[in-house]
Amino acid sequence: MPAPIISFREAAKIFPGRKGAEVRAVDGVTLDIRAGEIFGVIGYSGAGKSTLVRLVNALERTTGGAVVVDGTDLTGLSEARLRPVRAGIGMIFQQFNLLSSRTVAGNVAYPLEVAGWPRARRRERVRELLDFVGIADKADVYPAKLSGGQKQRVGIARALATNPKILLADEATSALDPETTHDVLALLQRVNRELGITVVVITHEMDVVRSVCDRVAVMEHGKVVELGDAYQVFSAPRQDVTRRFVSTALKDRPSPAVIARLRARHTGRIVTVGVDDVSGSSAHVTHVLREHGVDGTIVYGGITEVAERPYGSLTLEIVADGAAGDDPRVEAAVAGLRAVTDVVDHGTARDPLDDAAPSGGPTGLLEGNDL
Repeated sequence: MPAPIISFREAAKIFPGRKGAEVRAVDGVTLDIRAGEIFGVIGYSGAGKSTLVRLVNALERTTGGAVVVDGTDLTGLSEARLRPVRAGIGMIFQQFNLLSSRTVAGNVAYPLEVAGWPRARRRERVRELLDFVGIADKADVYPAKLSGGQKQRVGIARALATNPKILLADEATSALDPETTHDVLALLQRVNRELGITVVVITHEMDVVRSVCDRVAVMEHGKVVELGDAYQVFSAPRQDVTRRFVSTALKDRPSPAVIARLRARHTGRIVTVGVDDVSGSSAHVTHVLREHGVDGTIVYGGITEVAERPYGSLTLEIVADGAAGDDPRVEAAVAGLRAVTDVVDHGTARDPLDDAAPSGGPTGLLEGNDL
């Protein structure tokens, strides 16, 4: 197990509020971020996630507990002693924060100038970075002439200029369209895999976590309420706030209105079954249907990737030799499916059911593909 490069130990950040009330933006957080991983911190607005990441480079100072970065406890360090720590941390932002009066090359060179790099070495490093992020042809262009995706690539190149060990990405894709978001996330994966840089992604978008993160912490009211492997958090969320986030990223489960349409179109038993990479449920579903002599036709659903592993659900119409949905073989098949995976039984048009949703996500919150 890689050693932690960032450790929070009962870390707290309290701001004064109106009329003397305190705002506990970060409230006793304890967690480790491992060297070399892509770690996601997700939460709704006001959850404390951006404040948490600002504790890492001491842009905000803790009011309790400790933050240790690459072996250095930041508690009480002077600005002078913080400089070498911050030199090992790059940061990219939602609004890019580029210098409008400088060209692309000038923006990337700026931290190198501050660090005292000689001109020739700066020029070579800038050329190398712009090539890495895919905008070498934009070196002499000013930010006003760039698209949002190009601006974020400049921001990433600038953040990498001084060879940091850690890259903090605070809502780095929130201002981008979906296609550009995909490209920027792919670039962050390259940064992580090819350069070995630990990436901490702060986001309110579960799709970002699904696409790139190894592990994720879910924050609410300044606390970490759920922490784990990204696949585990998606496939078996424990907290209501996590389930709400998962529902925004997985488009695989039918809403009540869709269920009503499916019952009207199909005479058989309608069930939704979970598909994941842990239980091998896809193969088990096929085996169960064959074992009980029934047919299962996919009428809705979708499979996506979470942390590069398949996850989702399929909604099936189950029939036995064209018989009605209440055939004993269908009943036995549904019971067999429950033994191998999560199942939501929607019944039939003649006998509709309102089954409880499985652990993978609440029925009615997720939209998918109606077949």
